[in-house]
Amino acid sequence: MFVLHSHLPYVLGHGRWPHGTDWLNEAAAETYIPLLNNLFQLVSEGYHPHLTIGITPILAEQLTADSFKKELLTYLQFKIEAAKNDRFEFARYGEGEYTALAEYWCNFYTKVREDFVTRYKGNILNGFKILQQTGFIEVITCAATHGYLPLLKDDRSVEFQIAQGIETYKRHFDVKPAGIWLPECAYRPSYNWAAPVGKYPSEPRKGIDEFLSDSGIDYFITDSHMLKGGKAIGMYLARFDALKKLWEQYEKEFVEIKEGFRKTPYEAYLVASNPQKKPVSVFTRDPKTGLQVWSGEWGYPGDGSYLDFHKKRFPGGLRYWRVTNPKIDLALKEIYRPEVIEEKVKEQARHFVQLASTILADNFKQRKRPGILCAPFDSELFGHWWFEGPRWLYHVLKIIDDEKVIGLATGSEYLKKEPPTRVISLPEGSWGEGGFHYIWLNEWTKWTWVHIYEAEDEFYSMLARARGKGSEVLDSVLRQLARELLLMQSSDWQFLISTFSARDYAEMRFVRHQRNFKRIAGMADQLLEGKQPDTADWTFFKDVKAQDNIFPQVVLPSG
Repeated sequence: MFVLHSHLPYVLGHGRWPHGTDWLNEAAAETYIPLLNNLFQLVSEGYHPHLTIGITPILAEQLTADSFKKELLTYLQFKIEAAKNDRFEFARYGEGEYTALAEYWCNFYTKVREDFVTRYKGNILNGFKILQQTGFIEVITCAATHGYLPLLKDDRSVEFQIAQGIETYKRHFDVKPAGIWLPECAYRPSYNWAAPVGKYPSEPRKGIDEFLSDSGIDYFITDSHMLKGGKAIGMYLARFDALKKLWEQYEKEFVEIKEGFRKTPYEAYLVASNPQKKPVSVFTRDPKTGLQVWSGEWGYPGDGSYLDFHKKRFPGGLRYWRVTNPKIDLALKEIYRPEVIEEKVKEQARHFVQLASTILADNFKQRKRPGILCAPFDSELFGHWWFEGPRWLYHVLKIIDDEKVIGLATGSEYLKKEPPTRVISLPEGSWGEGGFHYIWLNEWTKWTWVHIYEAEDEFYSMLARARGKGSEVLDSVLRQLARELLLMQSSDWQFLISTFSARDYAEMRFVRHQRNFKRIAGMADQLLEGKQPDTADWTFFKDVKAQDNIFPQVVLPSG
């Protein structure tokens, strides 16, 4: 069961380069369109991919925005012109191999542009929709803006993120989603929980699975350490008091279900924090195959023949060098040779299939029945980070279908064939470093949660005050207030801050949405008092609404 999780934060209208819309352009050109092309090639050749692909609601909103279509075409033209300029310069200096590689890039981006305009009619999302409608893949949803659900202060915020995610999915795909990718695979069971930042009392909180059950979601994915008990905490608790406080509270309150059987990542289980509600199925990430695909040092992407991600030629930013050796410096990288790649990805695809077959065969010997190997990855690994990834995936899916030693299944297909019967409890945690919440709650990000919690309180207080006082103007203001809260809650900001990958951009974006929220809340307060915001406020509101024009059908929670 391959699961590809596709996600980018909301970047349209919020910068272009080095941080902003070009993230989306790169992912579209190098990942989403190549993935679609390879999936449609498999279908045209008579194969069935059985791929499960998650597309976050905030990504779906961006891929269907008119402004994105213009941005991508501009980006692709820039890349084509950069390749032509490089080709001219290389030819002047008699560098024949580099000249040919510049021509390769010119053809690559020209083909992407042609596919985007002609094949997909400017709508990448529709390609995935067609594949789902024809039964070849399953698309699952996510929380609206990839909010980090276990740390949200109010149960209504968790419900809001999930409900908005489902509503947006239905608007784009015309059906209800069966599965969900929990942001960062982060889960929290039901227990008396207190916010780790600020002085808030503990109170009963629903388990994340309860929200999924209430929403009609059938399954989600968890990490392997979560299945085993969630003890992969490491040194982070000692480094940060708020995290330690949260973990101690969880350990005190959490009541584990005594299963009486040995859990395995190769079986789907049921999770039920509340015995009065329908359990939700859970698949577990396979720890053995993950390293082969994730690791740039030990896995396939680190192969010396593959395109090096880091070394680029400016001003065009095109890449002309191969990994050579993942441990050598950039100056020693050798020229990339596209002509050797197809055989290399075939070879490594066969290796992966053999590895997966061995794991499932061993599982069958031990349990005397078929198991499920769940292999989840970020979609952007395939093509963007690992340029050859989409072709590798094509060959893996093709080999499995040809050899028929193991089978392929989407989440729903497997649950229909092998419905789980055993109930387990999952601990609190995520698939982030350390296994708990450290990447999203630490000394660098604590301040963001202070503002998120304050905004949650203000938002639900505002909705309660607005009950029965609805007007078209007030409704519009409250819906934009909701959008800004959802954008504040995006887990991307804490991730980018903690990993230093784009800290300045993430901090700036969080502060912008927080300030937008506060000013719009002030406007809502004036309207509720029977007053009118001034002209400057309405000018501000109009501009923010145009910039953050996501989720036209906002599912406002109860006050």
